[in-house]
Amino acid sequence: MNNALFHGDLVNTSRILYTPSDFAKLSLFHLQEIGSLQATKPHTSKRDNLCSYLFFIVGSGSGCLRYENTEYPLTEGDCVFIDCRHAYSHTTYEDLWSLSWIHFDGPTAANVYQKYKERGGLPAFRPDKLAEYQDLFYKLYEVASSNAFTKDMEINAHISFLLSLLMKDSWHPDEAQAGTKKKNMVEIKQYLDEHFDEKIALDQLAQRYYINKYYLTRAFKEQFGLSIMDYLLSIRITKAKALLRFTSLSAEEIGQSCGIGDVYYFSRVFKKVEGISIREYRKQWH
Repeated sequence: MNNALFHGDLVNTSRILYTPSDFAKLSLFHLQEIGSLQATKPHTSKRDNLCSYLFFIVGSGSGCLRYENTEYPLTEGDCVFIDCRHAYSHTTYEDLWSLSWIHFDGPTAANVYQKYKERGGLPAFRPDKLAEYQDLFYKLYEVASSNAFTKDMEINAHISFLLSLLMKDSWHPDEAQAGTKKKNMVEIKQYLDEHFDEKIALDQLAQRYYINKYYLTRAFKEQFGLSIMDYLLSIRITKAKALLRFTSLSAEEIGQSCGIGDVYYFSRVFKKVEGISIREYRKQWH
């Protein structure tokens, strides 16, 4: 770790360069650099092929981000989240900006960023609750500059929370249909939660909610990250695991209670999801 103050021709900067443990690099979201700057002159910063993910907040002033052949104007209160493996640059305008940034990486960071994009996450956005991001930045900076023995774990927790905030702000459907679509999908999810033990088919759901089944399939997965059938299966398997652990019901009875009446099919999908048989799972937990 290096906590550095830098006063140059273009910026005044306070930053921490962080070196995570080998364990953190292999297993956790880990910090690479965190800091704040105040621009002292208009300038452009460029990066390319950097093994890092960058999040920053515009604290004051204005400028722009250039990323993947698109230019995004930025003003006070805007945020940026990008994959630095792609070339990018950011420029401060005459009303010189201040930025607070976090560079990080992790073994699952690429998958998380892909999911962020699939949900409609944008490289630049204006969050609903900026204070949450600002508070997280200060907490992460404090942890990174501390001597805590659990520092890498705490950093992992803070970055995970950052990614949770970003996922909340990543939903960008067409405005006119967004409210209705999200409301319908939430209602359908609630229906699945309450009726998982019944026979459920896509045609039935589409007819019940007056939605084209192909649109229903696409919209549900966009919002919740799983297909309807995969989500339904996850509920059923979760319920089955609870019954296996806390009751003496037979596999056939449990399958019927979870909406999977064929015991052979139930055994097959349970092993596919959990990696072990029903009998092995019950034995592990008893």
